[in-house]
Amino acid sequence: MKVMAAPELIEAPLSPEELAARYRELCDDPCFANIAGKIEIDLWGRTVMSPPAAPYHGRLQIKLADKLASLGGERTAEAPIATPLGLFVADLAWSRQKSPPGAEDVNPLMAATELCIEVVSPSNSRPELREKTAAYLAAGAEEVWIVYPRSKRVELHDRQGLLEHSRFPVDLADLFD
Repeated sequence: MKVMAAPELIEAPLSPEELAARYRELCDDPCFANIAGKIEIDLWGRTVMSPPAAPYHGRLQIKLADKLASLGGERTAEAPIATPLGLFVADLAWSRQKSPPGAEDVNPLMAATELCIEVVSPSNSRPELREKTAAYLAAGAEEVWIVYPRSKRVELHDRQGLLEHSRFPVDLADLFD
């Protein structure tokens, strides 16, 4: 059996399928088994790692997940999503449909869920958050929420831009209490 050699260099941005294959390789590699934090992959196949966030970050994810429970459907924390702009891990994702039996092994998701949420960490940059917002929307998300813990605010985005109100009936009034 002839083994295909890897190309000498990457000539074009990787497709979502190529990003997904690289992500699965990382997930299956025992060298990455005990890495704390998030691993994402940019369009050119470079691994981007973020340190674990502060405990408040996780508590906000849980509060948001609890609030999304009223919508039914399925909530996923740390959801890896292959997009046309890179492979990103949404802090929280919500979908109307529950995953069918056997879908537990799907890694990463090949389309964004209806709602993708990022909770801002000190390691984030504004350009990175704009890129993630565009990526999730390009991959099929209806809305992207960017949660700012320090300024206690939530930005809501859809394909037309910044929203005043979400189409998802979730009360975020006491999110930061």
